[in-house]
Amino acid sequence: MADLIIRRVCGESGEIGDFIHREFVRYGEQHRVALNYDEFCFAAECGGRIAGVITGRAYYNEVHIGDLIVGEAYRRTGLGSRLVAAVEDAFRGKGYDVVTLTTFGFQAPEFYKKLGYTVEFVREFPDPKLCKYFMRKNL
Repeated sequence: MADLIIRRVCGESGEIGDFIHREFVRYGEQHRVALNYDEFCFAAECGGRIAGVITGRAYYNEVHIGDLIVGEAYRRTGLGSRLVAAVEDAFRGKGYDVVTLTTFGFQAPEFYKKLGYTVEFVREFPDPKLCKYFMRKNL
């Protein structure tokens, strides 16, 4: 390991993506757990322009929402709720038990609560805007 180097790389495509997938599958199989991996990105378009995007990954028995971003002009229109529903609908009945996500205090904990998500844990910080909420909803 004397010649080991660590470098920052961009993205998970090509050789790196293949390595990640192969090793995730292999490790799960060693523990008799199916990977059930599916990366997702749903985009909402209006008038040929992107209005919002939701991304994440589904693996093992969990769907994890990574990012939900709604353009300023489309906030408070129901678009965010529709994007979350698109994810839930896409993965319901496909072997996944739960949808999970994290959000900061200044972002959207109340929004997700209105959609039926419950708080599992809050990582507290002196600035409540930076408290991190770990949330879930059963499928």
